[in-house]
Amino acid sequence: MLSSSHRRRVVVGALAAAITISLAACSPASSSGGDSTPSSSGSDSGEAGGGGDQTTVTFRLWDDAAAGAYETSFAEFEAANPDINVEVETIPWANYWEQLPLDLSSGEAADIFWVNTSNFGIYVDNGNLVNISETLGDDHDPWSDLVVDLYTRDGSLWGVPQLQDSIALFYNKTLLDAAGIDPTTLKWDPTGAADTLLPALQTLTVDAEGRNATDPAFDAATTAVYGLNAQNDLQAIWGPFVGSNGGTYQDGDLLALSSPENEQTFQYLVDLINTHKVAPPAADTLANGDLARDYFVQGKLALFQSGQYSLPALEEIGDSFEWAIAPPLEGPAGRVGLVHGVAAVGNADSANPEAQQKVLEWLGSTEGQLALAETGAAFPGATDAQDAYVAYWQEKGVDITALQDAANGEAIAAPVGPNINAGFGAFGPYFEEMFLGRLPVAEALQQADTAGNEAIEAG
Repeated sequence: MLSSSHRRRVVVGALAAAITISLAACSPASSSGGDSTPSSSGSDSGEAGGGGDQTTVTFRLWDDAAAGAYETSFAEFEAANPDINVEVETIPWANYWEQLPLDLSSGEAADIFWVNTSNFGIYVDNGNLVNISETLGDDHDPWSDLVVDLYTRDGSLWGVPQLQDSIALFYNKTLLDAAGIDPTTLKWDPTGAADTLLPALQTLTVDAEGRNATDPAFDAATTAVYGLNAQNDLQAIWGPFVGSNGGTYQDGDLLALSSPENEQTFQYLVDLINTHKVAPPAADTLANGDLARDYFVQGKLALFQSGQYSLPALEEIGDSFEWAIAPPLEGPAGRVGLVHGVAAVGNADSANPEAQQKVLEWLGSTEGQLALAETGAAFPGATDAQDAYVAYWQEKGVDITALQDAANGEAIAAPVGPNINAGFGAFGPYFEEMFLGRLPVAEALQQADTAGNEAIEAG
């Protein structure tokens, strides 16, 4: 779900160009390439199958794999609504957010289009979106509460949940079994009092001679297997770690990174990399955000905290070793993940509001999202369709129950706000220096807050 390096950035990569963020996670299992050529899931617009007039509703997104699933879904919708033709158009991620405001201002935007959490707020505030709370009300199939919360602003819901990503702990079962480590019992504690994660990572991290990180002769320069991907990754790593230490990183639309809890959290992560040497060097993961995933596939990483978006790449493991999925790592405040989601929003200036509403209702239904789930394209936002996605992976021998539980469990919110992209872009360099060990944690968090919030308030 975001080739997979490009794919991971597709959904929310615009959040922070300067930070390695897997919030891109929510994109389905193909790259977001493609062109803007629309395709119709039914007959040509203007004519119904029986010769009557049709209303065409356009639907825009950035992912080809999802587009194929939607074509299947809309074919079923059109069979039941022959007076409506849904035309799917794919705009590549590289152009999506540049093209959208231009099309909205010129009246050329689609009737319905995908958004992510970091980009929808500005369109709400500008009056571009249909109020879903007023248009659809409460008479719909159940949706993920976490995704609903993400797209609620000023007391109203502005998007129909389509897909989501949660975070869990992928682990090399072959390595952990050999070391006698149960990943479900691991807990991190910045005070060290109840910390079982660091000792486990030291056991699992080994050099070219087979010496683990507890051995005084351990040579970090020749590390053959690392313990954990403790990198500058909001969705998979530091967001969940912040949440599981009882912290937060936003206060309303502003950043709230600097706090005693967050100083503890980030110091723990930075020390895993630079002091204990049980995580890949920050210089490497900053240069390649998918390095840790590739290391896991190659058997060079024992624990890999990530989301659904990594599943397609992990199929490459084959019979190299046995792997499985556990709940996200537990901290002082428990197990807290980070759920991000994509929503379908209605263009407030649509020329076909009645047909638009019917399509939005379909997009929010279990039936309308089954094609996404059954093809493995995405973990659906309609909760009653999620079992079909679980079944897809079960047929491949992968139990994703931990991811499903995390999707409906306790989670820290994904970034939101109309100018959050500017904030993340401004504070990114401070985080890079912090993870590299060149800027003290407390100083980095303070400077990140200052720079980020100045950018947010400047708009």
